Amino acid sequence: METKLAIFEQKEIRKIWISEAWDWYFSIVDIIEVLTESTQPRRYWAELKKKLKEEWSELFDKIEQLKMKSSDWKYYLTDVWNTKTILRLIQSIPSKKAEPFKIWLAKVGDERINEIYDPELAIERAISTYRKKWYSEDWIKQRLKSIDIRKELTWEWKDRWIKEWVEYAILTNEILKWWSDMTTNEYKDYKWLKKESLKDNMTNLELVFNMLAEASTTEIIKEEDSNWFEEVKKASKRWWWVAWIARKQLEKETRKKVISKKNLLEEKKKLK
Repeated sequence: METKLAIFEQKEIRKIWISEAWDWYFSIVDIIEVLTESTQPRRYWAELKKKLKEEWSELFDKIEQLKMKSSDWKYYLTDVWNTKTILRLIQSIPSKKAEPFKIWLAKVGDERINEIYDPELAIERAISTYRKKWYSEDWIKQRLKSIDIRKELTWEWKDRWIKEWVEYAILTNEILKWWSDMTTNEYKDYKWLKKESLKDNMTNLELVFNMLAEASTTEIIKEEDSNWFEEVKKASKRWWWVAWIARKQLEKETRKKVISKKNLLEEKKKLK
């Protein structure tokens, strides 16, 4: 995930596109600063957040936290809401800028809405982005397939009452660990990555095994009709060896490790 900057009346608003949720998530403090022109938007938000909690507001329950780049170029956990919830925030804040802001949000979301009705637009955008980053055509095909398989898995999770963010992250980490013997952080350390996407730094072979693990998990929880976090986790874990054995067998036959230290930065240097 990468922090993007949107501009509204010369003011920057941080946002992140979450493919699993198929939506933009905006920094609440940035939105408040634009709408209220407050000199202390963080205090304004702290007071509003407290009020929402005291009133048992549904808006409070929908607050998520994502790491966003700050003015000091470091990443900090930031309160965010998706497009729909941000629109509800706008309605609760008396501001002359509310209406033009709604129009601006509609324009921001227009591209993604078009992609929902015509998925080829999203695919073309992804291909264009990866080509600009010097990825090979074969790798791009594998990456797009991995995104498709990941979507099937997260849709299945959602239907089975798995909570986004925390539980998604735990299950994702478990699946990766089951086939690779490494957690997400360990895998990223192995490749010398920091904030970069792990999957965007996987080789073709690594992507194949991760796809096998995620696709197997999807089929397993369907077959066992598992629901809720603990049940889904247990069902998935009982079959962890599917991708792991395939990986070990290939390594035995080829005498080569599937998991590579290669990352995108190193590959770019070779091309220059």
